[in-house]
Amino acid sequence: MSEQRRSVAIHVPVLTRVEGEGALDLRIDNGEITQLRLRIFEPPRFFEKFLEGRSYTEIPDMVARICGICPVAYQATAAQALERLFGVELDPWARAMRRVFYCGEWIQSHSLHIHLLAAPDFFGCNSVIELARIAPQEVRRGLRIQALGNELMDLFGARSVHPVGIRVGGFHGAPSVERIGDIRDKLRAALPEAEALIRWAAGIAVPQDDQDFVYVAMRHPLDYAIECGDIGASDGLHIGAEAYDEHFAERHEPHSTALFSSYRQRPYLVGPLARLNLNHERLPARIKALLAATGLALPSRNLFHSLLARAVEILLALHEALRLLDGYRVPDSPWVPVTPRAGVATGCTEAPRGLLWHRYEMDADGCVVSARIVPPTSQNQARIEEDLRLSLLDFGLDHPDEALRLHCEKVIRNYDPCISCATHFLRMKVERT
Repeated sequence: MSEQRRSVAIHVPVLTRVEGEGALDLRIDNGEITQLRLRIFEPPRFFEKFLEGRSYTEIPDMVARICGICPVAYQATAAQALERLFGVELDPWARAMRRVFYCGEWIQSHSLHIHLLAAPDFFGCNSVIELARIAPQEVRRGLRIQALGNELMDLFGARSVHPVGIRVGGFHGAPSVERIGDIRDKLRAALPEAEALIRWAAGIAVPQDDQDFVYVAMRHPLDYAIECGDIGASDGLHIGAEAYDEHFAERHEPHSTALFSSYRQRPYLVGPLARLNLNHERLPARIKALLAATGLALPSRNLFHSLLARAVEILLALHEALRLLDGYRVPDSPWVPVTPRAGVATGCTEAPRGLLWHRYEMDADGCVVSARIVPPTSQNQARIEEDLRLSLLDFGLDHPDEALRLHCEKVIRNYDPCISCATHFLRMKVERT
């Protein structure tokens, strides 16, 4: 009875990782959650505003600065949206290499999250340094895979952080046949390591935390959607990027400077598990067989399977890059001419963390009149809060304060949010009445 009457207030004042800041407030009174708020108080960056008046030629390089971990996603989405408005038909070489470029980002981002940010939680470790003491070969393997993803990004982007390779109409340049041959050898050598990563990830003990949630991801009639396709949802939704506003809404919450997103007035999930749930039938047969051997039943309702989903997508990205680089040639030109025109441009791609949507209103000279960018983390924020509530109830509110805090961290880190916590254990203040 005394545990049921316990009142606990947990304040995590700083959730930091790479960019932005956030906090978590949790209050439990008499065995019930009476307050749970994921507070985002990051300073405004005004990216959408300072894009206004800029030429379409500047946009891909500018939006790459939004994120240091997934710049390709922002570049590719912006270029795709503007190309659609301007009636640009990419050369088949450029279309294929855009997907390869994007695969590099998936490889590096997913490997970073699995090994440095998420996996330590499931082994009772405070950091990847501690994890490396008990799983040194697995951590070294993860760092090799991440480095390969960075190298693939550098190949097409001239650098792996804030790359500058994409332009509206294609790429600024094309790698040599010799460099492609070298990267193909490395990609091929990484295949068994990525397969071993899937088996390792499938063997990690994660909480059995089934939930009922809507998941949203891009879909393509032939391929596992990465850089092109339409928007789909688990309830059967299938729309083009231009119809996003008709089904999804953003709102302000008093406790957060970041917007919260909803789909038909409900929180929803974007990201690797959402993609795998919707698109697992598009996986190559070899990956399907390996995934079936892990025993994972899809679609999964356990958000902690996101770690395994990231491992699966690493292997997929390696296969896709090898397939698309087979028979590589240097094109006559890596880009096609572009003639701007006025109108509204919309586009979406699948960033490592989930669906990324852009909208630009352009004038006749090809300058931005207004811009709107909806990143995956803001789409997941309401789902994170809902997940925290349901997962804590399943975990048990009678656990000690420290255990409750660590479980909250584990849930948040599982989403790999760009605005919060993943590398630091969090300071907290506990008040009891």
